[in-house]
Amino acid sequence: MVASVSTVAYLGLEARAVEVQVQLIPGLPAFNLVGLGDKAVGESRERVRGAIASMGLALPPKRIVVNLSPADLPKEGSHFDLPIALALLAAMGIVDAEDLADYVVVGELGLDARIAPSPGVLLAALHASELGKGLICPVAQGAEAAWAGQGVLAAPDILSLINHFKGHGLLAAPAAGEAEPIVHGADLAQVKGQETAKRALEIAAAGGHNLLMVGPPGSGKSLMASCLPGILPPLDAAEALEVSMVASVAGTLAGGRLTRARPFRAPHHSASMAALVGGGLRVKPGEVSLAHLGVLFLDELPEFQRAVLDSLRQPLETGVVSVARANAHVTFPARVQLIAAMNPCRCGHLGDAARACSRAPRCAVDYQAKVSGPLLDRIDLHVEVQAVSAADLVLPPPAEGSAQVAARVAAARTLQRERYAGEGVRTNAEADGALLDRVATPDAAGRALLAQASEAMRLSARGYTRVLRAARTIADLAGADGVARLHVAEALSYRRREPVN
Repeated sequence: MVASVSTVAYLGLEARAVEVQVQLIPGLPAFNLVGLGDKAVGESRERVRGAIASMGLALPPKRIVVNLSPADLPKEGSHFDLPIALALLAAMGIVDAEDLADYVVVGELGLDARIAPSPGVLLAALHASELGKGLICPVAQGAEAAWAGQGVLAAPDILSLINHFKGHGLLAAPAAGEAEPIVHGADLAQVKGQETAKRALEIAAAGGHNLLMVGPPGSGKSLMASCLPGILPPLDAAEALEVSMVASVAGTLAGGRLTRARPFRAPHHSASMAALVGGGLRVKPGEVSLAHLGVLFLDELPEFQRAVLDSLRQPLETGVVSVARANAHVTFPARVQLIAAMNPCRCGHLGDAARACSRAPRCAVDYQAKVSGPLLDRIDLHVEVQAVSAADLVLPPPAEGSAQVAARVAAARTLQRERYAGEGVRTNAEADGALLDRVATPDAAGRALLAQASEAMRLSARGYTRVLRAARTIADLAGADGVARLHVAEALSYRRREPVN
């Protein structure tokens, strides 16, 4: 007799169906596990053996063969422990295999038979819901799984599951976890001066554009970046589910608490390529995927390794990250808004004759050259942040803070949501091709200015497109139906300036 239990293998944000088959064969006692599992899967034999022993049960003196089907699909992770244990108990006749047929099972086992949390439960719950099945998972992740539908059994240990199926102690259905309250960052009212930079930040938030701030140390670049979450609109229900799926695979969805706040990730400049775009021995989403539908803030941009920065070029263009391995090709979503900050040169005081180093202005050229031209071309808005003087600091707080700016951003985002309904596009920053031509083609005066500026500034085709996107957002903030010369002129003012030679 072969007992089988359904589970899943994770491939990016996709849950692939896996069948755990267990057969007891006469012969010398052995516990063999086959099916292309990694080291964590191979070690499950000892965890399953220990968990069953802790319940006072002995494995039958037979050859135990566990097959993870399909055999050519790589299996990674400790969540195979519980399905293997339940399939083995079904083969031993302790639980009824028919009771398990209506469930997908995931969970890691402790040696005391407790069921420990494992990454990816939300994906498994969605997969089970698509199949019309329930889900058996750890009790600590019941609230997470409950977001995907009904039929969730969240058990603290194997004995509780056995008692549930035998009718001795039914497990209560878990409730979906409470949504996390939205916590905003700094308020724009804290920023003294810097009106141009704050205007660029508002445009970036309204259209989902990438932004680079260049200025001396202490000019408020990091402070303004931390204000961005406070002016961005909250995630809608579908977006919150997308973001939570990435967090679930990464194992960072604590307590099953989904959030409507957009992610804000700020990795250190020592981050490796795998940390930023994903990868590793067991492929995990990187910072660019953990920031999906939110903000990726890179402070001290030239201090990142150049190869690491260049690995962002494709995700910024396509909105996805593809991690290729010899035995798998994993794709994660990465539709992020890149906000970067940097000093104009290594000493940071270019333009201040009293404080600049002896190599100025050549040091600026060398320092800024650490960031490749193709990456800079993918940044829609470039703004120079001026040094803050003592006179600026003693000024009263600005009359306008994050709340007022957030209202304008929300109105612009509403226009875009209505404009792109059914197009598969959320913001102006994603519009392209014929769609962009239809919604962002300027009037005659605007076209003439854009053609003239393209020649003078030597805009690439990508740069030309990004000027149109920014101009469309500026028009949305103004409540204008079409893109005019004034909107194009402001968008052009944010294009990249070459460092002084």
